[in-house]
This record gives sequence, structure tokens and C-alpha cells, in this order.
Amino acid sequence: MMKVLSLLFALTAIMIFTGGCAVYSFSPGGKSSIKTISVSQFENDTIEYGLSDLMTDLVIDAFIKDGNLKVVPPGDADAILNGILTEYERKAYTYDENNNVSQYAVEVVFNITLTKPDGENLWQERFFSEGIYDAEIETETDGQVKAADKLVVDIINRTTKSW
Repeated sequence: MMKVLSLLFALTAIMIFTGGCAVYSFSPGGKSSIKTISVSQFENDTIEYGLSDLMTDLVIDAFIKDGNLKVVPPGDADAILNGILTEYERKAYTYDENNNVSQYAVEVVFNITLTKPDGENLWQERFFSEGIYDAEIETETDGQVKAADKLVVDIINRTTKSW
């Protein structure tokens, strides 16, 4: 009798802890209806030219490489990813012994939204990223690329692995 009660308790605990975990998932093994995604051209609300284009291209390439969601035109997509660059700043990060800047940090903030074609909001999040670059041997563009690469990883993870 004690073994039966222990087994029942264990099964109940497993059901309680796992019961709601996989109701809706972007992962291929989940029950998600999201199989395809369209990535809209990211917008730019800053004066920094070209960064939203870079982000759009990097996100599309990352989704293709990841392979969990197929990238398709908007009319064929189960979900649409939109992004807006809302903040951009380059600032001194570290100084050398002569008080000269030795590293800069590029900080970017993007508002990212994933919606269904009918406009239903699946999620919306503000993403911050920072790219640190060496003032002697790298450029601000290098810092932008570093910040963008980190941000792309966060967006892919949020979109494909969070549910």
C-alpha cells in the first residue's frame, strides 16, 4: 500500500510541475501553430543611420540559420516580427593611465513585437544591448555589429525558445 501511495504522489507531483509547461511552444516539438515568420524592415527613431537595416538583415539570417521557424513573405507568415530602434548612444567605457579613452561602448535599445497576421500581439519586449570596442584598433561600426550580434541572439531566443 505504501508503494502505491508513493507512486501516486510522485505521478501527481510530476503532473503538477509539468502540466502547464508546453501548452504553446515555438519549438518544433511543441504544439505551436507558429511555423513561419516574416521579419519586417526595422524602423529607426534615432539619428543613427543604417543600424536598423543591419539589424533587419542579421535577424533574418539568424532565423534562417536557427531553422526553427521558416522565414517567409508577410502574406505567408504565421507571425510577423517588427522592430524599432528607439535609443542609440556611444560613450566612453574605459580609460588608460593618461586618461585617454581606451574603449567605447555602443548602446542600443530596440522595441521588438511579434504579432499574428490578424494583429494579435504574441509578445512585445524592449531589448538593450551593448557592444564594447577598442578605440585604438576598432571603429564605432565594430561596436554596432557587436551590440547587434548580441541583440539578435536575444531576439531569436525570445521568439523560438521562450514558450
